[in-house]
Amino acid sequence: MIDSAQWMAKGGSVGAPMPNMEIIVVGEGGARLGPNEPGTLYFRNAMGTDFEYHNAPEKTADVHLEPGVFTTGDVGYLDDDGYLWLSDRKIDMIISGGVNIYPAEIEVVLGGHDLVAEVAVIGVPNDEFGEEVKAIVSLVDGAVADDALADTLRAYCREQLAGFKVPRSIDFLDELPTTGTGKVQKAKLRAPYWEGQERQI
Repeated sequence: MIDSAQWMAKGGSVGAPMPNMEIIVVGEGGARLGPNEPGTLYFRNAMGTDFEYHNAPEKTADVHLEPGVFTTGDVGYLDDDGYLWLSDRKIDMIISGGVNIYPAEIEVVLGGHDLVAEVAVIGVPNDEFGEEVKAIVSLVDGAVADDALADTLRAYCREQLAGFKVPRSIDFLDELPTTGTGKVQKAKLRAPYWEGQERQI
């Protein structure tokens, strides 16, 4: 968790672990890593609580380092002061100014506009807030991609979303990159904006 004062000092950090939560950073081969070394994040709850996937013992085993120590699949590191920084994120989420923003909600709204064929919402670097919301849109045939339409789409979002969820910017592509199964490849969309950044989300 992180408060406003900590955010000013550690902008971009997820915060320090709760007192009852231990974070263990694990590298390739299961080696435990020290400060500022990125690896898979594992969690141990001092209360002794754990979880398992229903009727899926193999899946449960895959996410456990040992009994009571589990991972969500996120990658990151602890700095010298014990603050957690994410390097890669399994869950599709934007953290802006310490607030969690879920792209799917914004994508549903933008996808409802008559001129939008496809949309992907990603987080891009912001010096003050860590990340800001950007939408990348492909349009239906005949629609003109210009600044006026971007403003129109942002106004459309403002009618249906809280202000902090409205994309700060909208870019247009002829088509969005997808996998063979049709899933949008957000990593490819994010890459140009994060090039040269220490953080990659």
